Amino acid sequence: MITVDPKLLNLRPGQRVLDLGCGEGRHAIHFSITDQVEIFGVDLSAQDLATATERAQPFAENGQQAGSLQFCVGNALALPFPADHFDVVICSEVLEHIEDYQGVLGEILRVLKPCGLFAATVPAFFPEWVCWKLSDAYHQVEGGHIRIFREKGLRKAIESLGFKYFARHKAHALHAPFWWLKCLFWGQDEKPILRQYHRFLVWDMMERPLLTRGLEAVLNPILGKSVALYFVKPAAERSVTTEQDASLLPAQNMPAEETAIREESTV
Repeated sequence: MITVDPKLLNLRPGQRVLDLGCGEGRHAIHFSITDQVEIFGVDLSAQDLATATERAQPFAENGQQAGSLQFCVGNALALPFPADHFDVVICSEVLEHIEDYQGVLGEILRVLKPCGLFAATVPAFFPEWVCWKLSDAYHQVEGGHIRIFREKGLRKAIESLGFKYFARHKAHALHAPFWWLKCLFWGQDEKPILRQYHRFLVWDMMERPLLTRGLEAVLNPILGKSVALYFVKPAAERSVTTEQDASLLPAQNMPAEETAIREESTV
């Protein structure tokens, strides 16, 4: 299950793609199978990368990889790559975990080639807000979410670096109720309703029936668990001063509920 839309990335043979904060490799493995590109998966967790490598191995052994795939441990604030190195950067469900997310955006700008594409996904505001209200433990676990993004605020922060926005969508609406239930019954994973819903989600991901695909497409604009934003790095970078950055990047901490919901509904 991937969150970014492959059609919007317009991948071409031979391109270099960075999956930043790749975790257990869902995007990196997917694109190594579907496209003739060089995929680099980078994450801070060696354990997650070991899982990603294990998951990718059968595809490599069976000759199912269309491109090449490499995983390496790395810090998103100091990437081990030269400037203008990648054609596409994917950063999916990562920025909400990082205190200095502006620093990560700066590194993405540095390693992305001029005219390269950048896809960022984060939890959508309303489903995430409900999770925070239902369970403190959901966002207070080690390595958990430290902020809820407003879509407009994140887009503005990325555009302030010179990126040009061109598309957005929401995804995984059927997963939002599962996480609400999980937060409501936090630490009680054996609850029958949680087990049955999880079984349904696995079945849906494996079988992809037309009924649930259509239902999710209808619900995504309202209940999509994640929001994906797409940008292009311009051919000539626009310099942005530290003072300009500070004035353009609003605080992304937990907003007042009523005000924030109204703001999100206008996106």
